[in-house]
Amino acid sequence: MSIADIIDSVVEGPLPLRVEAYDGSAAGPADADYRLRITSERGVSYLATAPGDLGMARAYVTGEMEVDGVHPGDPYALLATMAGIRYRRPPREQAVELARTLGPRGLTPPPPPPQEALPRWRRVAEGVRHSLTRDADAIHRHYDVSNRFYEMVLGPSMTYTCAAYPQRDATLEEAQENKYRLVFDKLGLSAGDRLLDIGCGWGGMVRYAARRGVSVLGVTLSREQAQWGQKALAEEGLADLGEIRHSDYRDVTETGFDAVSSIGLTEHVGVRRYPAYFGFVRDRLRDGGLLLNHCITRPHNGRTETGAFIDRYVFPDGELTGSGRIVTEAQDAGLEVLHEENLREHYALTLAGWCRNLVEHWDECVAEVGEGTARVWGLYMAGSRLGFERNEVQLHQVLATRTGADGTHGLPLRPWWNA
Repeated sequence: MSIADIIDSVVEGPLPLRVEAYDGSAAGPADADYRLRITSERGVSYLATAPGDLGMARAYVTGEMEVDGVHPGDPYALLATMAGIRYRRPPREQAVELARTLGPRGLTPPPPPPQEALPRWRRVAEGVRHSLTRDADAIHRHYDVSNRFYEMVLGPSMTYTCAAYPQRDATLEEAQENKYRLVFDKLGLSAGDRLLDIGCGWGGMVRYAARRGVSVLGVTLSREQAQWGQKALAEEGLADLGEIRHSDYRDVTETGFDAVSSIGLTEHVGVRRYPAYFGFVRDRLRDGGLLLNHCITRPHNGRTETGAFIDRYVFPDGELTGSGRIVTEAQDAGLEVLHEENLREHYALTLAGWCRNLVEHWDECVAEVGEGTARVWGLYMAGSRLGFERNEVQLHQVLATRTGADGTHGLPLRPWWNA
């Protein structure tokens, strides 16, 4: 069988793109807008031994599969086209012939690219899942890539979380500033208040609140983020109000905060640890204090691990569930939920903005982290954008308070912030 024959045997219906292989065979329309070129036997082995997104990612990241028609910093259009492809299990006779064509060498998994993490079952050496050690390693793999790389991809705000677009034509920076404004206002903060920002990243929320006279403690497991954020605070003259601590949030002992912001942390916590997580937040708040929990969710409330590509290349040990589970766990921990909203479409716009930045700075990004890693990020962000657009993932903000024992919290009767 030629490579084109193999492709035809596992694809149901006509291909919406062109696939060309090293053996000279091709499948799909010759005038297609997009084409995949499988450049070696090794590329076929990646696809055959890890069917689905993991095998495709391995072949693409290593350069064993090339793409025409899209920029590697933003392959969104190609992924949207491929989303319509339906696969089938080949008949037994074809499967036997396929195995004979590939041979033992073709059916032996090649070594994965260096960007790939170990599978979940082999990470036991890094500690029990969501232990302090294992979580620190997962965060290190994802966030300690290169601060310069993140500056080019994320833009001046250095904000790696969903923005809140005041209108669709707003710039990425305007939308990120508006997100911090929204969180600040929902938390009812004012000068003299104390804020704990857990999973603070490079300190965007810390700096935003400190500029407005709030005393802020931010914590992150990423040493690179903490160093960058502390430097930014000092350069803005905010070091007397803001602190960014290289620490697990679970090591914070201070209490009595007026508010806690958690922006993009819950995805890393682990669903089974939600009771402890929300209990920790409750214990850090004063009576009447507020929590704003901002995290990626599923459109259903089942516990769902991320796909193989995301788990191995982007967020090791990441887990998602629905906003209903988030609300339930917050309530069960003793917090009173006041409000929640879905910013799903905003995240699709945010990811499109990051991809534009990656395309614009592609050569610099490749020089900084290597082409394989840059390809991972383009693939991840474009694929995630498609997931948000197709309602496969969502982004929810949940606002809750630590209501006093007498049932009072001193908050206004109606929402006090502007959407």
